[in-house]
Amino acid sequence: MDRGPGLDLPGELPVTYDVCIAVNYYAPYVSGLTETARIVAEGLAARGWKVAVVATRHDPQLPLRENLNGVDVHRCPVIASIGRGLVSPSFARTVRRLSRRSRVLHLHLPMLEAGLITGPRLKIPVVSTYHIDLWLPPGPVARAATAAVSVSSAVTLRRSAAVVVNSDDQAEHSRMWPTLRNARRFAIAAPCLDRRGGSAAYRQTTGPHIGFLGRIVPDKGLPYLLDAFSGIDDPDARLLVGGDYVTVAGGSVIEEIREAARQDPRISILGLLRGQEIADFYASIDVFALPSVAESFGIAQAEAMMCGVPSVTTDLPGGRYPVVATGMGAVVPPRDPVALREALLETVSWDAAVRKDGAERARNLFGLESCLDRYAAVLKEVQA
Repeated sequence: MDRGPGLDLPGELPVTYDVCIAVNYYAPYVSGLTETARIVAEGLAARGWKVAVVATRHDPQLPLRENLNGVDVHRCPVIASIGRGLVSPSFARTVRRLSRRSRVLHLHLPMLEAGLITGPRLKIPVVSTYHIDLWLPPGPVARAATAAVSVSSAVTLRRSAAVVVNSDDQAEHSRMWPTLRNARRFAIAAPCLDRRGGSAAYRQTTGPHIGFLGRIVPDKGLPYLLDAFSGIDDPDARLLVGGDYVTVAGGSVIEEIREAARQDPRISILGLLRGQEIADFYASIDVFALPSVAESFGIAQAEAMMCGVPSVTTDLPGGRYPVVATGMGAVVPPRDPVALREALLETVSWDAAVRKDGAERARNLFGLESCLDRYAAVLKEVQA
């Protein structure tokens, strides 16, 4: 019987966890931040760690407590949502309760509740992964929410024994840099899976295939990609758009994508892809497009590179890092569909040797095992 998150029956001995991970959204929700939390949690569990995850129950159909791939997941009920934010009165309390039964607490920021969770009476070491400055569409509520989350994040970063960032490029251009600069900081790229071996199941013609994979949300800049693609005259060119638009926090831009697809049959909307479907997607495209207006790393673009697919991304701190570090693609100004189109047409023709060399560099930098090794080392050092 489901007892709810973090509750013990009378007489039960408390479970001791090697690490308690706190994140607002967790699987089956899909985003770069939640995938980082999930892959690290499951990777450590596969290595013999006892791992707990505390998250909000973003979908009321999900169980309050379950074990997913070796990870004990505790979900806290949600009573309301404000944009992307979920209101869960028991979330901070449950994190603190589980953390007292753990050797280290690992937080994924930005998180509004982080400052409350890491209050002065919390007696275990904290590791914070700071993914990105909160980005919300302009408006008075967004400004207030951004300010509150920034204060909470700054407090938590100062209280953390160690701070992980995706790259120094991301950290140095963050609003949190005055705090991050003085933190015990480790640059660990987001964990990426080797998706090689897929079949070109989504390929439709012999013409150039451009692909996007990610949440169908405003910060991904998809209208600029649609504009860029509309200027490509080749009737055999294709734009494949994959990603979730049903359960995304804060609203989707799927109607704009649908309208473009109605006017241009060369555009295909693939929806949420998982597992082998993702490998098949990368095997079907010639170039990956990441036209974001806010981005911290871009796991999908790094995984594409690892498969030999160059990425064209926007010149944003953190988001440009995978391309700059590997040379596997091109960087263009944000919100510039002309520059985006020119770069896509140039990289789509890269030969196999260039792609092979770039893919090897990407796998060496962003492979899963090296990421897990570095996270494990930080967590162990803090525990000690």
